[in-house]
Amino acid sequence: QVQLVESGGGLVQPGGSLTLSCAASGSLLIIYTMAWYRQAPGKQRELVATITRSGSQEYTGSVKGRFTISRDNAKNMVYLQMNSLKPEDTAVYYCNAEIRAGLVTGSRDYWGQGTQVTVSS
Repeated sequence: QVQLVESGGGLVQPGGSLTLSCAASGSLLIIYTMAWYRQAPGKQRELVATITRSGSQEYTGSVKGRFTISRDNAKNMVYLQMNSLKPEDTAVYYCNAEIRAGLVTGSRDYWGQGTQVTVSS
């Protein structure tokens, strides 16, 4: 059984910073690409950033230069450092990972439960 658990969300003023963390646990043979998504009220879930196992990163345009995704393969963790936060960054942020749980299973996507980030003065 695989679990992804996010932490680090909260209320922050515009221009402030937050760091989100996501811990993967359970049967984890290989963790491939990890990612952060977000979903604002009334909007579809959108991809924020991805990072491959080797560390290659990609970002959606609205967060480039402000957010940084990183991972620690030894600890099965992925992080999202968010700087210069704006009210439009307000959303529930979800951790996502493509994981192969065992030798006889293929890989599949797993999701965390989400953590709320609110940017407001």
